[in-house]
Order: sequence, then structure tokens, then C-alpha cells
Amino acid sequence: MEVITVVTLAYLVGSVPFAFLLSRRRGIDLRRVGSGNVGASNVLRTSGVRIAVMAMGLDAIKGALAVIVAERVTSGSGIAAPMAAGLASVLGHIYPVWLRFRGGKGVATAAGVFAVLMPMALGIAGAAFVIAVWITRYISIGSVIGALTLAIVAIVIDAPTVVEIGSAIAALVILHRHRANLARVFAGTERRIGQRLQRLTD
Repeated sequence: MEVITVVTLAYLVGSVPFAFLLSRRRGIDLRRVGSGNVGASNVLRTSGVRIAVMAMGLDAIKGALAVIVAERVTSGSGIAAPMAAGLASVLGHIYPVWLRFRGGKGVATAAGVFAVLMPMALGIAGAAFVIAVWITRYISIGSVIGALTLAIVAIVIDAPTVVEIGSAIAALVILHRHRANLARVFAGTERRIGQRLQRLTD
């Protein structure tokens, strides 16, 4: 019962759409501008760096908090409950009940989850993300490479099996959520970092 409660709460907290709320304070509805995605990347394009950093930080805290609370509440039951709570928070971010299940891509929230569960692996994945973005200027490419790197490193460092599986699930979900971005990359229509919106409703 404790595990079910923790996982449910993790999903609900993960559903809090910080990017949407921060942008709305500036009079911007992320669902109607840019990519239409309720996530930090769209905040960066439409609301600026400061708001985007705040959104990413708060999204990461959601993931970390889900794992930490699960560890405290279900102490002694192993790593499965914290991993499940972490994934629930990521799914909550992607499919938020508060926004009719239209959310972000889950990258920052997943980073918060694995910052607690696998800090070293996350550091390596974060480096891969930065390098990929620096080379390509595409946040979407960096996000996918970072997620895949995390799953690979989990196996290389022989993380607990549950965490290996959790990182693989997170990578697959993030890859799935970026499928439209990748299609635009190949079509040459994906926006690069620094490329401003021509108009808010495009």
C-alpha cells in the first residue's frame, strides 16, 4: 500500500507543469506558441533563458523529490519503489493530469531522478548532452543522446538491475517523445539554439 501511495503521489507531483505556469505569468500559453510543447525547450524559445533555467530546475527537483520520498517511506524494501516513483514522476511530467495529459518531454525530470539513483552515470550523460548540443546546436539531439548514454552507462557500471531497466525505460520514453523533433532534424526544419521564433503563433 505504501508503494502504491508513493508512486501515485510521485505521478501527481510530476504532473505539476512548472514550465507552463512560469510562462503563463508572462502572458504566454506554451500550448499555443513555438512547438506547442509544455517543456523547458519551448520556454527557452518563447520566454527566455532565465525562465527556462527555472523551469528545468523545478522539473529536476520533481524527479529527485519523488525518489527521495520513496526511499524514506519505503525504507528496507530495496530500490524498486524509488525507481518506480521516479518513473512515475517522469510520466507525470509527460502526461500531466492537470493539462489533459499534454506535457513535456521528461528530460529534466528524468535527470532529477537519476541524480539521486546514479549520480556518476548522470554526470557522464550530462556531458554527452552538452557535447551533442554544442556540436549540433539541437537540444533535441542532445536530449536523446544523453538519455541513451545514461542507459548504456548504467549497464557498464553494473547498476542494480532495477535501475538498469528503469534507465532503459526512461531512454525509450524520451526517444519516443522526441520522434517529431528528430523528423524535423532530418527534414532541416528543427530550430537550433539561438534561432528565435519569427512569430509566437508559428
